[in-house]
Amino acid sequence: MGDSVSDRQETGTPVPKLTQAQTDDEAAKNAAQNPVAPAISLPFQNNTYYEVGPYRRAENGFVVEPVIPFKLSANWALLTRTITPIEVVPRLAPSEGVDYGLGNIQPQFYLTPIHQGKVLWGAGPQLWLPTATDSILGTNKWGGGPALAAVVHKGPWLGGALLNNQFAGLHHQHVNLMTFNPFLFYNLPRGWYVISSLVITADWTKSRSDRWTVPLGGGVGRVFKIGAQPVNARTQFLNDVRTTNGGSDWQLQTQLQLVFLPKKKVTQ
Repeated sequence: MGDSVSDRQETGTPVPKLTQAQTDDEAAKNAAQNPVAPAISLPFQNNTYYEVGPYRRAENGFVVEPVIPFKLSANWALLTRTITPIEVVPRLAPSEGVDYGLGNIQPQFYLTPIHQGKVLWGAGPQLWLPTATDSILGTNKWGGGPALAAVVHKGPWLGGALLNNQFAGLHHQHVNLMTFNPFLFYNLPRGWYVISSLVITADWTKSRSDRWTVPLGGGVGRVFKIGAQPVNARTQFLNDVRTTNGGSDWQLQTQLQLVFLPKKKVTQ
């Protein structure tokens, strides 16, 4: 067996130090995978849902999610994430055609400690804005709800979950939607990783038999650089083991994410 780090320290053998490039790579990977990391990032995510509706067509959702942190004090930070969906809905009835446009924009705000322990967390509100360009693409009512995030990082493993519930509108036209996003990364050498990130939803306004969407699956990704710019790219295949009436049978998700690390101060 090889000597441990402590053995090399005791015998005077020099311990290899991480280079600046290696440190930056680890910071970029953490910012790409950790939803409460204090870093600016710009994810572009495309979700294609197959076998949707009575004609079993494909539906597409393109989501832009800019993430911007703000330092509030020496102990607290506010992390903002704005979910902006652009959707293409296939023909769902003989009298309807393909519809496309902007869905409901959903800004999220996570208050998170700057100095965290083994479990990283954030909590705050999420808003529901009446920005849908068509009634098929969303419910144009003001609303919001609570949002929570928790992350654990140990060795090559990083896992956690995002949880929120949205309320909007009243009476016959309203939103009561829960979204649960558990995720698990296993990191490999040279920036590669294996991922399973599931978006489980429950529409509480529907009957029990038509309420849940539960996908299972996973994929692969890599954090790398284009020039000096850290980039995260990944893809997943997901099978909807439980779906709503007219919902998809399976999904293909691809994501390209730009990560912007804070500039380090130059000391004289």
